[in-house]
Amino acid sequence: MAEVEIGRGKSGRRAYGFDDIAIVPSRRTRDPEDVDISWEIDAYRFELPLMGSAMDGVISPATAIEIGRLGGVGVLNLEGIWTRYEDPEPLLDEISHLDTDKATARMQQIYSEPIKPELVTQRVREIKEAGVVSCASLTPQRTEQFAQALLDAELDLFVIQGTVVSAEHVSKTVEPLNLKRFIREFDIPVIVGGCASYQAALHLMRTGAVGVLVGVGPGHACTTRGVLGLGVPQATAIADARAARAQHLDETGVYVQVIADGGMGTGGDIAKAIVCGADAVMIGSPLAAAHEAPGKGYHWGMATFHPTLPRGARVKTTTRGSLQEILVGPAHENDGRLNLFGALRTSMATCGYETVKEFQKAEVMVAPALQTEGKVLQKAQGVGMGH
Repeated sequence: MAEVEIGRGKSGRRAYGFDDIAIVPSRRTRDPEDVDISWEIDAYRFELPLMGSAMDGVISPATAIEIGRLGGVGVLNLEGIWTRYEDPEPLLDEISHLDTDKATARMQQIYSEPIKPELVTQRVREIKEAGVVSCASLTPQRTEQFAQALLDAELDLFVIQGTVVSAEHVSKTVEPLNLKRFIREFDIPVIVGGCASYQAALHLMRTGAVGVLVGVGPGHACTTRGVLGLGVPQATAIADARAARAQHLDETGVYVQVIADGGMGTGGDIAKAIVCGADAVMIGSPLAAAHEAPGKGYHWGMATFHPTLPRGARVKTTTRGSLQEILVGPAHENDGRLNLFGALRTSMATCGYETVKEFQKAEVMVAPALQTEGKVLQKAQGVGMGH
């Protein structure tokens, strides 16, 4: 791909986000009822290609269970408030009432409480006992420490997740997690991420992971791009991971799932993520807008409470409806933020594709005018796409 000159001594590729591209309708259409949006990863099949993001304002054992019943899978953050406190509800209530200028400092105090291995096991079992697939996450730094607790709880899917996770972490002070050896020896299928480039995605796929999370900094509550200057716009990041998946498939015959993580607020964004190459999406902020969300109208990232360099803000969300209304409808607003997967189904049908993998073949265009063309009245009145 051609590079753009930044200055005489530096050049770089042009990258695109979801708002920069448009899906092009094809010559065929079909009925939405004939479209299959189901997703399979390892031995598990889901009616929705959805992972609920491992954030305390989004996923509790209760919301993980409800998302599972609706057809997706919720990822519980095992370094979050649910494994530090037997009853975190009073603290979640406190976080929702903190003044903006005091929120991060108080959250750092709340999250200084040690993680309890027995609560790790207990929370996973709560989800499993409800009859849905259990999925939970840890950072690479704590993975080996709590691995046995995950095995004891008989977790179904494990996510090793950080702002950036590499297959070649180098440290002069501690022995880093050997991802390839750990995944090969661990009895639970592992998803790893995030990453945002072809090379990083390919290296993560070579560890033996069943899925790779793609996204560095696009989340609504994430400030990594501002604090650290890191990130790749999601459309380009996913397309690069798609190419890595094809290369890995050619090398090994093994298909690794690409999961777009962050930056999606509407059904249209999810559809674009799939067309760029994602097999499924991980979303947080849209789910934080549910009546059932534990954040009580607020949403924050996993790194917000980092003890020395917090990244991510506690952001306020508008409560829009139930988890069911947000995921599968019915929608009672017209801005694309409800019935997200009904919108995906309709987008696929309108373009004539029957399955998610087929939809990845749809044509896209660079189309920065997509969000504004002909939308003057909506923008002036703050309705529809003018929000």
